[in-house]
Amino acid sequence: MTPVIALVGRPNVGKSTLFNQMTRSRDALVADFPGLTRDRKYGEGNYEGQRFIVIDTGGLTGDEEGLDAEMARQSMQAVEEADIVLFLVDGRAGLTGGDETIANHLRRSGKQAHLVVNKTDGQDPDIAAADFYSLGYESTFLIAASHNRGIRSMLELLLPSEEEREAADRADRYPGIRIGVVGRPNVGKSTLVNRMLGEDRVVVYDMPGTTRDSVYIPYERQGHEYTLIDTAGVRRRKNVRETVEKFSIIKTLQAIDDAHVVILVIDAREGLVDQDLHLIGFVLDAGRSLVVAVNKWDGMDPDDRAKVKEQVRRRLDFLDYADKHYISALHGSGVGVMYDSVQDCYESAMAKWPTNRLTAILQDAIAQHQPPMVHGRRIKLRFAHQGGSNPPVIVVHGNQVDALPGSYKRYLENTFRKVLKVTGSPIRFEFKSGENPFAGKVDRLTPRQKVKQDNDLKKGRRIKKTRQKSLKR
Repeated sequence: MTPVIALVGRPNVGKSTLFNQMTRSRDALVADFPGLTRDRKYGEGNYEGQRFIVIDTGGLTGDEEGLDAEMARQSMQAVEEADIVLFLVDGRAGLTGGDETIANHLRRSGKQAHLVVNKTDGQDPDIAAADFYSLGYESTFLIAASHNRGIRSMLELLLPSEEEREAADRADRYPGIRIGVVGRPNVGKSTLVNRMLGEDRVVVYDMPGTTRDSVYIPYERQGHEYTLIDTAGVRRRKNVRETVEKFSIIKTLQAIDDAHVVILVIDAREGLVDQDLHLIGFVLDAGRSLVVAVNKWDGMDPDDRAKVKEQVRRRLDFLDYADKHYISALHGSGVGVMYDSVQDCYESAMAKWPTNRLTAILQDAIAQHQPPMVHGRRIKLRFAHQGGSNPPVIVVHGNQVDALPGSYKRYLENTFRKVLKVTGSPIRFEFKSGENPFAGKVDRLTPRQKVKQDNDLKKGRRIKKTRQKSLKR
């Protein structure tokens, strides 16, 4: 979708000048006369290959009547149409009552707007913007539209990058749960895709490397929407020679990023090899949910099956949260039940948890097993909240969290996973320290406190020197 940007603000703050700079045109009339733009005006812009539509609007004052009231209605209609709202203010005139009225209108509209302080040329931009920070906008841009200054950097932050556009485009084209099927060449990925679809949709041939590109296949099963992503096999680096095959590896890694859930296919006849572990590393680095499918299980004698299961249990003990399925893609045995694992993985990866619940789990975990002491002080973990999904990110706030040992972090991960019933998906933790409440308060000491502090320091130095002398003796 092409983003739509609406420009709103008081008369004569530079909306039409910004419109002309963004569209590189002279379509909007520009003059130093308030209220020149009476209606909405549309133009098209392009930044680094990203097309966008700009809407120039008439100036708002907050007390419109008659024709001005119609202008205000047109402006608010533009706000409703827009994906991005830029609220322009005049850096030379400073904050006015009209700016505050417009800010209130925008808040009531529910649209997220960005504050743009224009006409910052010839003065310190930070000083020009100081009055407007009281409006409470999280993002503020400082520009000089008449000199085309600050506009490109603003567009760079506002418009989605090429990678974000591609990801959004794939999300629009491929709805539902996206399942990436990955594995080494000739382990049966395409056969599994065809079995899951119930029809021959992908070329299957008994020669490694038949699939050269990732294939996205949307379909529906039992009322649920899915998109299967069949990928080329990934060989060891030393065996990658052809340029087209290097390109296929990149496509496989991109498919892992695109997927909600990844099914790693392993050849039971060859067992678990190092390249399978490398692929698992790619999946975990991307933070994707994982289901392990050990294929070609049919026809194996019981002793060989027992050896393979023991190898999987031993070498994948770090993936105890991921479901393992022993299947035959060729005959269909064990394939259908994998959908339950995929559904559980997706629900875990996309789950939303309230802050009070996460904090309660954290406090219970601390009560069961306290964090260690560091330099005579106990590490304190105060509260937790969710910081993202796919994979779930839990942000824990406290003091001295940089000193928290890895063993305690694993304890927290296992505790949260068990209580929240997270299946198949990794959980990422971020630990943030609160600011020292006493930092920067040395200068606030009373004269008597300063004298005492200096005496204590001198006493400490004398004791240190005495100990050093005694050691030398």
